[in-house]
Amino acid sequence: MSALSSSPSATVPVQASSAAAPRNTGRRRGPRRRPWATALLIAGVLATIAVFAVPLYWLFSSALKPRQDIYSWPLQWLPRELTFDNFVAAWNAAPFDRFFLNSIITTGVGTVLELTLAILCAYAFVFVDFRFKKIAFVLIIGSMMLPGHVTLIVNYMTVANLGWLNSYAGIILPGIASAFAMFLLFQYMRTIDKDILQAAEIDGAGHIRRMLTIVVPLSSPMILTATLIVMVGKWNEYVWPLIVTSTTDMRTLPIGLLFLRSQEGYSNWGAIMAGAVFVSLPMLILFFLAQKRIIGGLAAGAMK
Repeated sequence: MSALSSSPSATVPVQASSAAAPRNTGRRRGPRRRPWATALLIAGVLATIAVFAVPLYWLFSSALKPRQDIYSWPLQWLPRELTFDNFVAAWNAAPFDRFFLNSIITTGVGTVLELTLAILCAYAFVFVDFRFKKIAFVLIIGSMMLPGHVTLIVNYMTVANLGWLNSYAGIILPGIASAFAMFLLFQYMRTIDKDILQAAEIDGAGHIRRMLTIVVPLSSPMILTATLIVMVGKWNEYVWPLIVTSTTDMRTLPIGLLFLRSQEGYSNWGAIMAGAVFVSLPMLILFFLAQKRIIGGLAAGAMK
């Protein structure tokens, strides 16, 4: 009886102490940022947005303005009326249908070939053992430090000797090797568990089958990211198509914009702005539709 009578009194302090103990269920907050630092950060973000957004806004608004509003002073930021005459004038002044066709062909075929080589090269460096692999990898990565203009003369002489001047082959083939895309895929493929490929090898799968059925599906986020980056670069390429082509029928859109400026001179900026919209709008739409995948793919590669 004494033991039974003493047990409740012994447990009460323990319960009271446990009930009185404070519970820290919230997250620990870091040091608060000072108001002036917050204001400076917001000002920097707004200034950065303005640097990128104001030129784009002026480009698209000028393409839709009447001619007198483009040259008015003070600047007419909001169009008083919208017109598509500038787009009609640009389309009639230059063969943009042919420019679009050339850009689609060179961008599509060049992106497919470049990503194919990047996937093969990255797979070889990650999953295939061969002599001088580290030396070859260092040389390929080291090529990223050289500007592309260093190889312009050599590539031009090679293309000229092969008879590929003013042709799709001359525009596409010299640029299908991409160390940047290969490095992105290499970093992502390194995170794939090699035991999966060893199991497939035991089942009799060769390198091509392992790459197509295991590695490529697992690397699809980074492949999509690399595809979009390469596609934007191909679409906006200017120097090499300008050098290797000499006729209007083989010009791409960036070169077509230069042709439009030579046709219109410096007197019809509305048509030139409309031509710039023709060049930039497809990639802007593509970027805004796929920006989450681009950022997600790069972040996934960095985290892994």
